[in-house]
Amino acid sequence: MTLAQLIPLAISFSMAGLLLAIALETSFTDLVYLLRRPSLLLRSVLAMNVIMPLFAIALALVFLQELERAVVVSLVAMSLGPVPPILPGKGLKAGGPRSYTMGLVFLSAALSIVLVPAMVALLGYALHKPVRISTATIAGIVGTWMLLPLLLGAALRHVAPSFAQRAARPLTIASNLLLLLACIPVVVQAGPKMLELVGNFTVVAVIVFTLAGLGIGHMLGGPDPDERTVLALSTCTRHPAVAIAVLHAEPDRPSILAALLLILIVGSIVSAPYMKWRAAQQADALRASKHA
Repeated sequence: MTLAQLIPLAISFSMAGLLLAIALETSFTDLVYLLRRPSLLLRSVLAMNVIMPLFAIALALVFLQELERAVVVSLVAMSLGPVPPILPGKGLKAGGPRSYTMGLVFLSAALSIVLVPAMVALLGYALHKPVRISTATIAGIVGTWMLLPLLLGAALRHVAPSFAQRAARPLTIASNLLLLLACIPVVVQAGPKMLELVGNFTVVAVIVFTLAGLGIGHMLGGPDPDERTVLALSTCTRHPAVAIAVLHAEPDRPSILAALLLILIVGSIVSAPYMKWRAAQQADALRASKHA
């Protein structure tokens, strides 16, 4: 196996490891939390799988003449996928409730098996350019690298809670380290192409995309401020592997990879102040409740 084949595999294993680590502290009840909250489930699907993709299409049309094709299609593709494995940790740090955070990760992954191919087909029909991605392809990605680690972690917590508690932190550290090491050569290789894409309103479009996702999720998150935080972060950030699968037929793969990395990097920078603000608000609320 070559290094070029090992790096994507290492990234996939590291992301699965992050999910497994969080799932070791998650119950099966948490994973199906949204099934007991149909209103929140509906609002979550509406934000992530309806409004955000429509906004991404509108944004792509607005900037169509200014942006490279790779950026345009990557923005749309990134709006279709489930919650990425790195987001649960961010959501929990920002004060998000574990039940909703993990329930959204689990159900967004499961629903994406049906919703992503359906949305891709609808987009192809609307653009008069038939585009297809099989349900089996999406099921293979989210089933192997998302649903399996989540179910395995919850099962280990159920049958061996003390082991699960001890293993969670070391696995998180190891997975983060592996992800960092695996991403370095990817960023180095894609760096020149990323720099080529910067300009012509590319960064502006990504900032607008991220801010819109935060706003849509925040507004539809409901009265609970912590659930608002989780949905906001989940709406603006999606799984890159699913986006890559959606764009499998694009001929310029290096530009697609560079565009997706640029969206992830700029999106992380733009959403960081929101995370800090929500974490500070939660801390203020906790202090106020203690003094009440």
